[in-house]
Amino acid sequence: MADAPTREDEVLDLDFVKSHGLGNDYVVVDAARFGITLTPERVRLLCHRHLGLGSDGILEVTAADDRFVVRIWNPDGSLAERSGNGLRIVAKFLSDHGYTDESAFSIETVVGPVRTEVYRADGRVEAVRLEMGKASIDRAVTALPVRSRKLDVTVVSVGNPHCVIFGEPHTRKQLFELGPQVENHARFPARINVQLAEIESRRRVRALVWERGAGHTLASGTSACAVAAACFDRGLVGNAVTVVMEGGQLEVEVAQDLAIIMTGPVEEVFEGTLSADLRRRLAEVQ
Repeated sequence: MADAPTREDEVLDLDFVKSHGLGNDYVVVDAARFGITLTPERVRLLCHRHLGLGSDGILEVTAADDRFVVRIWNPDGSLAERSGNGLRIVAKFLSDHGYTDESAFSIETVVGPVRTEVYRADGRVEAVRLEMGKASIDRAVTALPVRSRKLDVTVVSVGNPHCVIFGEPHTRKQLFELGPQVENHARFPARINVQLAEIESRRRVRALVWERGAGHTLASGTSACAVAAACFDRGLVGNAVTVVMEGGQLEVEVAQDLAIIMTGPVEEVFEGTLSADLRRRLAEVQ
C-alpha cells in the first residue's frame, strides 16, 4: 500500500492558495512552483474580479533553506513595501502548508524582516502576531491642502507610507472623495495609503481605508498600525489600541519609541489550480 500523501505532497499539486485577513484578500503563490513569471500585467489579470482569480493583491513567496521572502503585489501591478494582512496570510501559508513547524519565524520584505508568531487551533493557524518595527512620523506635514481647504493629517511610515486624516466625517462617501485625491497628491510623488480616523476611546479607534494601488479595502494591517501610531503620537490613545475597520478589528501595541506589534486573525478561503484557459491568457500577456 502506498504511503498516505503528506501536506507537502499536496501543496505540490496546487498553483495557489487564497486567504483573507479581515476581508482583505490575497492570492498566495510559491514562486518556485507557480511556473509563471509574475509581471504587472499578469498580476492585474490574476487580481481581476471577473477575468481572473479576484483579489486585493498577490503574495509571491520564495522559501529556501528556512529563509522566507515575500514580494507583495498590488492589484494594479505595482509592488508594495509591506502589508500587515498580507504578512499574516503568508505566515499562515508557510505554517499550514508544511514549510515550517516553528511557531515563531521571520519573513523578509523589501524593507526588512518581520518577526512573526502564529497561534494555532485544531492544527491550523487562526491568528498571527507581527513585530512591525518602529513607525516614523513626518513632522514636516501636519496640514495637507486639498482643493480649497487643508486637511488635518499625520503622515507616518510603518515600512510603507500612510496619511492618517483626522476631523473628517467617518463615511465611505468622504473616503471615496478624499482617498484618490490624497493618494495621488503632489506632496506624495510615490503615492500614499490613506485612512480616515475616528477616536472612540483611549483604547479604541475606527478607521476607513484607501490603499495605494488598490483603492477602498475592508481592512489593512499596516493602515491599522499607522492609525494607532498617529493617534498615540497625538496623545489620543494609550499603548494598547483596538483598531476597528469595516472587515473587523486588529490589536495594536505601540511602545514609547513607536515600535509596533500587531495581532489579528487570518483565514484561508480555498486552494486551487489554474485552468488551461487562464494559463493561456496569462501566457499571452507580458
